[in-house]
Amino acid sequence: MSDQGEDEVTETRWLTADQLAAWRGFVNLALKLPAALEWQLQRDSQLSFIEYYVLALLSDQPGRRMRMSDLAAAASSELSRLSHMVSRLEKRGIVRREPDPSDGRYTHAILTDAGYTRLSEAAPGHVGSVRELFIDVLGPEELQTLHRCSDKIVGRIQGVKKPAGTTGVGRRRAPERARRARGRPDPVADD
Repeated sequence: MSDQGEDEVTETRWLTADQLAAWRGFVNLALKLPAALEWQLQRDSQLSFIEYYVLALLSDQPGRRMRMSDLAAAASSELSRLSHMVSRLEKRGIVRREPDPSDGRYTHAILTDAGYTRLSEAAPGHVGSVRELFIDVLGPEELQTLHRCSDKIVGRIQGVKKPAGTTGVGRRRAPERARRARGRPDPVADD
């Protein structure tokens, strides 16, 4: 505990009933919407929600390629977790990896032609679900408000300083650093 006196301790700002209801409603949405979208993607395309999202991110990039570390950041994923997922996608011929031509210390994930075809086939069903479960439920003003609110919250999240030695999702990266300090290569070699 610090040396602060009791007068200097900040009291918890508890949520009002309306704030708590809004928070719980959002958490309920944040849990149920991805699960519903995941169900549709798995059923129709044998892709998970995060796999679809990663493929869509790659499809928007020049050459349909992106550094693994940048892709992990864009997908709000740990690099090691993304690497495991990309390995599974590689086995299915959807993605491949190769060294970054401008800096061989990095690895690119590349959406293959087969992967692009798979994404293109999955997109109509996914967009239909997004429309049915999200877009068509809200009016234009509500969508604009939600967009502004989402940008505001994400901006706050991105503006919060992370403790040194953590990734964007708060897990320690010490094992990777220790491996490098011992001269061992990083198994995903993408930092």
